[in-house]
Amino acid sequence: MDRAVRAGLVAYGVVHLLIGWLALQLALGESEGKASSTGAMHQLAQQPFGQVLIWLVAVGMLLLVVWRVLEAIGGHREEDGADLWRKRAADVLKAVLYGAIGVSAVTVATSSGGGGKSGGRSSSEKASAELLSMPGGQFLVGGVGLAIIAYGAWSIWKGFSDKHAKHLKAEGKTGDAGRAYLMLGKLGYISKGIAICVIGGLFIYAAATHDADKSGGLDAALQKVLQQPFGPFLLGAIAVGIICYGLFCFARARHLSR
Repeated sequence: MDRAVRAGLVAYGVVHLLIGWLALQLALGESEGKASSTGAMHQLAQQPFGQVLIWLVAVGMLLLVVWRVLEAIGGHREEDGADLWRKRAADVLKAVLYGAIGVSAVTVATSSGGGGKSGGRSSSEKASAELLSMPGGQFLVGGVGLAIIAYGAWSIWKGFSDKHAKHLKAEGKTGDAGRAYLMLGKLGYISKGIAICVIGGLFIYAAATHDADKSGGLDAALQKVLQQPFGPFLLGAIAVGIICYGLFCFARARHLSR
């Protein structure tokens, strides 16, 4: 299981490095692809042996899904009550997140040439449109937005409070290397949390305007950051932070504490 989790974390780190790189290109005005997990897969598909690499990412995400499902079913035995169910719910949500990235990888890998670009509405916009069409749809979409913001805020708090240190064994938190790993995690969680909060804000805006096209995923959130005053600088900082998160995933794979 440890070997499987390590392999999955390496794949997860690769995805974030690519997303960060695409976001940095967007900040510099040079990006043609989407700064999202799907965009990262298209970027990977264009590299030598890209198809093989994408399938490896898909397998890595599957391993992480299996890990989180097993943790949700039989893990956290030292906990009880509300803490137990909170951690199990977090495992389920993470399994869904890893699964979504894995699906993106499989979709790109099985498309013609693996490097095609998708058009039309994003998956976030489609989901928002379906929710808005239901009775009380605006409240549902708004609730999703609030939940996403809560997750983003938790990620920011995790970075500021150094709670991410628990993911590393003792040897991964000591010495110059350990301090570097912890700093990468701090910057990574804070930057990723900010981007997630912007995504949640887009969902709430979509609910308020009853317009699914106002919602969006990570790429739409980063585009929104770019449109703000000093947008390129803000987006560049977030991009560097996402890259730091990817590097922290590598450190976590090396000094795994689960």
